[in-house]
Amino acid sequence: MHGDRDCHSVLPNLLLTTSNVFNQPTEPGAPLMTVTAQDPSANSTPRRRAGRYQFIAVLALLATLPLLSGCASAVIGAGASAGIVASQERSVGDAVDDLTIRASLNEGFFDEDIDLFGNVSFAVVEGRVLLKGTVQKPEDRIRAVKIVWKTKGVREVINEIQVTDEGRIVNYARDTWISTQLKTSILFDKDIQSINYNIETINGVVYIIGIAQDRAELDRVVNRARTISHVRRVVSHVQLKDDPDRVATP
Repeated sequence: MHGDRDCHSVLPNLLLTTSNVFNQPTEPGAPLMTVTAQDPSANSTPRRRAGRYQFIAVLALLATLPLLSGCASAVIGAGASAGIVASQERSVGDAVDDLTIRASLNEGFFDEDIDLFGNVSFAVVEGRVLLKGTVQKPEDRIRAVKIVWKTKGVREVINEIQVTDEGRIVNYARDTWISTQLKTSILFDKDIQSINYNIETINGVVYIIGIAQDRAELDRVVNRARTISHVRRVVSHVQLKDDPDRVATP
């Protein structure tokens, strides 16, 4: 894990990254990119490429909201430092690195195959990438792993993509309900630091990744998941806080 980076270094880097994705200047008063009408016969590749990068930038900005909330608390005063980021086991630096990996993965999957992009989701925690979703062909599973390993900063790939004809859309409402039930349950459990867990349900299988304070906390999370109606299986890739694999990286 990297050491904590203060907001003065994190925020400019986030803005610069977003600016690079949009290919727009960040200097005050600089003109923003405008979209002009094009001849239908003209090559539309540049416009599609610009739209793709704007899409990735929007995803990146949405993912930064928890980080920005933590930084805002630091600006308001030291007394508010027990905000969202401060209560995470990940440092701010690791959270930003994970955000960068997510943005790169979104772009990589989007470029490779729009259908694969829509069928596969991923969670990133300290460089560990958990792949989830459903595909119809085993080779798509392998292709997804290859895309992830091409991404800078990834140190582990966990492939939980299901090869099945079951349509995720058919089960989406129930899966969402299961995830919401579990997230709500651990949120109000004083013995669980829920902010350190990422939860998603696919076809009744609950996938959990994150960082647990200890074995007892992890067992509480898993047991709560198992008691929810319609849960077929619980798959945990949670690391313990004192796991030696979490040794600081350069």
